[in-house]
Amino acid sequence: MGYDIERFVGYVNEGLLCCVCRDVLEDPLQAPCEHAFCSSCIHGWLVHHHNCPEDRQSLDVTLLRPLFRYMRNDLSRLQIRCRNRDQGCEMVCSLESVDRHERECEYGLVACTNTGGEYLCYRCGCPMQVERRTLEAHLSVCEFRSRECPNGCGYTILSCDDSQHSCVAELRTELELLRSEMICKVEEVRHEMESRLDSQRRHMVQKESLLKNEVEELKGQLLRVMSDVRALLGAERLHRQELEQAELEKRELLELLKSLQKEGRAPATPAPHPAAEGLRKPGSARSLTVDCIKRKSREVTVI
Repeated sequence: MGYDIERFVGYVNEGLLCCVCRDVLEDPLQAPCEHAFCSSCIHGWLVHHHNCPEDRQSLDVTLLRPLFRYMRNDLSRLQIRCRNRDQGCEMVCSLESVDRHERECEYGLVACTNTGGEYLCYRCGCPMQVERRTLEAHLSVCEFRSRECPNGCGYTILSCDDSQHSCVAELRTELELLRSEMICKVEEVRHEMESRLDSQRRHMVQKESLLKNEVEELKGQLLRVMSDVRALLGAERLHRQELEQAELEKRELLELLKSLQKEGRAPATPAPHPAAEGLRKPGSARSLTVDCIKRKSREVTVI
């Protein structure tokens, strides 16, 4: 809707009137046929129609354009009375500055700023609207004005509730609220800790199972190593016995050779050496060695 033409002082050009509401243009737009409209008026019209309300030519919202500059200048220079004229404001200003004036006009109606306080039941606050110039006076006597309790409980109370306010009751109510909040928080913390403990417990069980498997595998490896070590020790012991036996046989053979060399031309069949009694088992390596020594001895005797 446009500005009421009755608010204007002096003559208003017909071209500055909206073709829909017939009031002075507000947020004007222009059609290709050069007819001008209030923005809200033409948008509302095009919801149900698809033509210009003045000459019925086809019209779409995408075809709307801003008003010509010279028309906007003429519109801005129009003199208009304040909308608070009935409350006593006699201000007349240009159309381009009327909005700024009305936002600051002392005769404009504003809502009371008393909300009733955070902990009180008057959540909607004071419903009154007063002139801006009388707002401070109203706030000083408004029954919804709040102030801190003079008894020191720290609560904000309304002027009309001074006689009904009880510090003990208010503090008891707040204590119950705090207790309920604390219980809820404790429960939340308990659930969170239980969840964390369950997660850690599952993790420890999995880790314990892995460690048991690793220990069993290490035990198997240790048993295999011990078996290999025992086998190596047995082989080493057997090898040492064989070396000792071979060393013994070596000494016996050396003594036998020395005795043969001392005898010189010994008889064809010399007396058996006591140490060589055990060497006469046929087919053994020692028997073959003794036989070889005997043949050498016979050869020496013949010569």
